[in-house]
This record gives sequence, structure tokens and C-alpha cells, in this order.
Amino acid sequence: MTDFSPYPSGLRLADRKVVVVGGGHVAQRRVPSLLAAGARVTVVSPQVTPAIEGMAAEIHLELRRFRPEDLDDAWYVVAATNDPHANEQVSAAAEERRIFCVRSDDASAATAWTPATGRHGTVTVAVLGNREPHQSAALRDDILNALRDGHLTTTGALDRTPGVVLVGGGPGDPELVTVAARHALASADVVVADRLAPRALLDELGPGVELVDVAKLPRGRSARQEQINELLVDRARQGKRVVRFKGGDSFVFGRGFEEVLACREAGVPVTVIPGLSSSVTVPGASQIPVTHRGVAHEFTVISGHLPPGHPQSLVEWPAVAGLRGTVVLLMAVENAPAIAEALVAGGRPAGTPVAVVMEGTMPGERTVLSTLGELAADLVAHDVRPPAIIVVGDVVRVAHPDRYAAPDRAAAGEGTAE
Repeated sequence: MTDFSPYPSGLRLADRKVVVVGGGHVAQRRVPSLLAAGARVTVVSPQVTPAIEGMAAEIHLELRRFRPEDLDDAWYVVAATNDPHANEQVSAAAEERRIFCVRSDDASAATAWTPATGRHGTVTVAVLGNREPHQSAALRDDILNALRDGHLTTTGALDRTPGVVLVGGGPGDPELVTVAARHALASADVVVADRLAPRALLDELGPGVELVDVAKLPRGRSARQEQINELLVDRARQGKRVVRFKGGDSFVFGRGFEEVLACREAGVPVTVIPGLSSSVTVPGASQIPVTHRGVAHEFTVISGHLPPGHPQSLVEWPAVAGLRGTVVLLMAVENAPAIAEALVAGGRPAGTPVAVVMEGTMPGERTVLSTLGELAADLVAHDVRPPAIIVVGDVVRVAHPDRYAAPDRAAAGEGTAE
């Protein structure tokens, strides 16, 4: 049979069923891009990575082996298991139903190929290198760098020095990742990724890059920090360039400096690329200021992973309650009712405005407006789940004056600050 060149086409998969068979790292790379395209994604696999498990609310997950009828009504299929026989079964079932199928193990046996893709603004770049994935990824990276930097460059210009690079990925939207962060990802031999790192960027990694999933699920599977430290050191000592890819900023409740100390102790070179912290970018993107002239002259960022009164808590909640400025709570959904109760007990009015921003900067973003006194009930009523940023203070009233009555107080300390 003649080996014809592929015919490029852009698939519009919004609200169309797409089936991914396999739950490993190949699937982990592909699923976010399919979700970003609006597809209704079904993942079929007896086991999945923690990151895929963390997408359970966005996908249809079948924890079992593949059945041919899984492809009924599907528009597109990805066979991404590590078993060639299983992938062949998927491919045969797709062929029988005239559905295009990508195979992760054997491109020559597939009816479709996944290009090396990347996005910049409204532009999608897709490169097919005739089954030469490294060539495709290299050209893709050059084009994206030219778009992002404003001039042409080459992959050889990237720093590939062995060691560890701590990269803050920002609040979630890939467009909010810094140019330096993108360059670090493009230079990586190994990427060690958190669940909250901008997952859509994982699909841009070169085919030879090792992806290590160290997701920490709320009340679920969680990689120990000691294991992560050992992994970073081990791969770097093998002469590899290791990118530790986190959400937000590595040093804002990200345990980033623990990883710096582990590298220093092991004699491993380590550099840091800061990221936009979700503590300010998520409220900002939601048009909620954390400070405002005459309203709040300070803001306090607190980890809410431990409730008030917990023996390991380092937060002086009575002192926090006595502050007049904004309080931003991270990792606090579970303990938010107890925190609200402590703030009211410490002197904050029960009517203090509260905004809860879920999946900030992402397509599923939504905001729940409440007060300290009503927060516990509103979290249940609106099915609030992590990740979410909670903003407490009169800045929420400034952002949403129609929701809250004007404060009953004398001058609010108006001045010329800021």
C-alpha cells in the first residue's frame, strides 16, 4: 500500500464524544487538550494516574477494561494503553465504526496522527513531521517562541544545563505562564508536575520528555514531599534537566523552598522561576481587588489547610480577626466554616462580605458571594469544591456593590494612600 502523506484537518470536537482508552501519562497529556476543545471525554482504563482521577468531575471515567461498544456514538478515539494487543482491539473497533483512531504505540497502524501542538492567543500551531515526533516538536517550539518573543529563535538557544528548575505555573490559565516558564518546559528532560500546574501545557512537551505525576488530591492520593525531593535529586544526578512544575508560585504554600534545600544539600544546581500567585491573580482576574484606597490598606494570605485550634496551626486567628484589611484564604474550602466562625468570634462582623472563586482563570470559573455568617451554608448550597480562593473583607463589597448594603460605619479611613 502506498504511504500517502496525511491530510491535515482541524477537528471541532465541542460537545462530541471522544474516547481515550488508557489511563497513563499519554492519556494524561491528551485529555486536557480534548477538554479544552470542548469534547465530552470518556476515559476507559482499569487504573488511572492521580491527575486523571482528579479530572473525574470533567470526564466520564470507566475504571475497567475496554469494550468495543465503548466507541458507540464516538467521533474520535485515542488508544493510549501500554499493551499493543489492547490498542489493536481499540483500533479494530474504531475501524469497524469508521471512527478515526490515534495509536500511541504504532503510528503506522493508526488512521489519525496527533500533531505537535501549541497555542498562543487565538492561534493554534499544529505540526506533523511524517512520524518524526522530535522534528515536529522542535518546529512547533520554534514557531511558538517566535510568536511569544516577537522574534525567531531555535531550540538550541534554550538552556539545557543539568539540574533542577522550580517553575511557578500561575493560577491555571496557560496564557498566564511566564515566557521564562515556557522556555524551561521546552528545555526539560524531565517534568515533575503538580495537579494544579497548567495541565494544558503538558501536551506541548516533547515526545522524549519524561512526565512524572506527583498530584496531591484533596483527601485522596498524595505524593509525599520526601519522595518528590528524592526524585528531583535522582534525575538531576543522572545529568538531566528537571523542571518542577507547580501551580501558582513555588514559594507561596508550594513547599518550593523545601525542594531548594534538598537540592542544596545534595549538591544539585537549582534555579527558581517565580510564578503568579493565585492569592492575588485569581481575585484580580475576577475583578476583586485585594486592596482599595479607603477600604483596605493591607491584605493577609493564609493557608487554611488546618482549622483554628489545630495543635499544628501556626496562625493566630484572634489577631487575624482584629485586622481591618483583606484576608485571602488558600486551601481552605474544607475548613472555611470553622475559620469563618473564628473570625466572627474574634470581632469581625458576621455580615463581612466573602467571595469564593472556584477554578480561577479556568473555563469552569465561578464565584459564590456570601458573608462570614452565611458562608458555611453557602458552601453546601453551591457545592463549592477545591481548588478555590476565598476572599474576606470589604473589597468584595467594592467589587459587588449590588450584592451588599453599604457599610454602617463612620469614615473608613479614607486617605491618599496608594
